[in-house]
Amino acid sequence: MVYAIVLRYTIYMSMKPLGKVSTRWSDDLAYVIGLIVSDGNLSKDGRHILFTSKDYDLAASYKEALNLGVIIGKKGNGSNPQKRYHVVQFGDKLFYNFLLSLGITPKKSKTLGSVKIPRKYFYHYLRGCYDGDGHFYSYWDKRWKSSYMYYLGITSASLSHILWLREKLNFLLDTKGHITRHGKGSAYQLKFGKKESLIILRKIYPTSSVRCLSRKRLKIERALAIINEKLS
Repeated sequence: MVYAIVLRYTIYMSMKPLGKVSTRWSDDLAYVIGLIVSDGNLSKDGRHILFTSKDYDLAASYKEALNLGVIIGKKGNGSNPQKRYHVVQFGDKLFYNFLLSLGITPKKSKTLGSVKIPRKYFYHYLRGCYDGDGHFYSYWDKRWKSSYMYYLGITSASLSHILWLREKLNFLLDTKGHITRHGKGSAYQLKFGKKESLIILRKIYPTSSVRCLSRKRLKIERALAIINEKLS
């Protein structure tokens, strides 16, 4: 009798899908979900998650945050077969289903809406979105003497997701932002002016040790240093 119970339990455990990635909420997990929303893809097979980026450091950070032992591959795209893109791919049914429960689907590009991120981890998620599909632009405005301007923006093919981000930030930080079409109308950008950008930047970079794409953070730090130098 005991042997039969043990045998059934052993068979059950062998059939139960094992998760390679922890779904316990953390700063790193929220950041990675932001990267997946920006540059990731859920395969139609219900198991595999792919992350693709031109930036090797971003792919390496994604892999490290998830503690994956896979190799970072390379690939081209339809318009350019030269392998310039870095790819991290792994199979994990439990993590795949976890992403589905957050609102991320295999055809997320233009259908993504809200993402179920705990409030405590929202800014880590936003930093992931920014590192994946965000931009920061600064310049001297010639209309006014010694006027240095900068803007923060996040791009998405899904208007619903952009509207959700805008509403979320408005609720949390009382920012407004504005939405524009990007390129040939295939994507949308949520942009913030100088004052609101600084409010958001202080939230997504709370300390110097948070996981992020260093080149993007360095660009921001250089711009803010110019402002501080001008004011001193």
